[in-house]
Amino acid sequence: MAGAETPTPNAVPGGAEEVVTDFARRMSYGDYLGLDALLAAQKPLSGQHDELLFIVIHQVQELWMKLLAHEMALAMQHIRADELRPAFKATARISRIQKQMVEAWEVLTTMTPHDYLAFRDKLGSSSGFQSWQYRLIEIRMGAREPLYLKPHRHRADIHAALEEAFRAPGIYDEALRLLAARGLPVPASVLERDFSQPYAPDPGVEAAWAEVYRDAERWFDLYELAEELVDLEDAFQTWRFRHLSTVERIIGGRVGTGGSAGVAYLRGVLEKRFFPELWSVRGKL
Repeated sequence: MAGAETPTPNAVPGGAEEVVTDFARRMSYGDYLGLDALLAAQKPLSGQHDELLFIVIHQVQELWMKLLAHEMALAMQHIRADELRPAFKATARISRIQKQMVEAWEVLTTMTPHDYLAFRDKLGSSSGFQSWQYRLIEIRMGAREPLYLKPHRHRADIHAALEEAFRAPGIYDEALRLLAARGLPVPASVLERDFSQPYAPDPGVEAAWAEVYRDAERWFDLYELAEELVDLEDAFQTWRFRHLSTVERIIGGRVGTGGSAGVAYLRGVLEKRFFPELWSVRGKL
């Protein structure tokens, strides 16, 4: 018929548009996502059925951590620039990522000690303690323990990135700098401290946050920032707890692979706060 459009070769009618089915010279879904490489990255060593589950869960966690670190860097950038609305968008996304990471442990709890011990020897000296992305997130949250950098000395690129973050302000430091820039009485000793050293609670910082909470209408965006940070730490601790309970359920009190203390180490970090004054101030209001 005159004027009729010629159908695209190898296309299937799809209403208003034609559905492309020939990808010899076009980018496909699998091409864009690099699925060949992604789905080939699971390489079980034991032949045991549950080893694939173990690998997939940890790889998924690493993918979520990549996105979480990406969003945390953006949130810190916006806090530094006193642009809190886009910072809150990033922290809202982080909260949803954290929820997915917590839920992932539920899948791993279907693995019994018998299932895990059937392939545990194949892990060699590898351990979650060596996850550099987890360390990067933890460092940006405020953790400052030189031991965390040592497992990455053999990778100059990773070690340099972690060391840079280790010596730079964390997300809480950026928040305290913003409070000071807005005129709140954050002690100079806190603002000018050596960021490579562990953060110590300061009564002056607690007083500054108390002012924000007591006059929330005046400082509403800083009040919201405080609550976003509390949400961030709360979810991080929830992830840690689910990790602890999953590990304890599967290996009990055994020493972890790679020589880590296993459950004992995980239980110890649960007691540490990243943003201490945001918790202590609640009892002073």
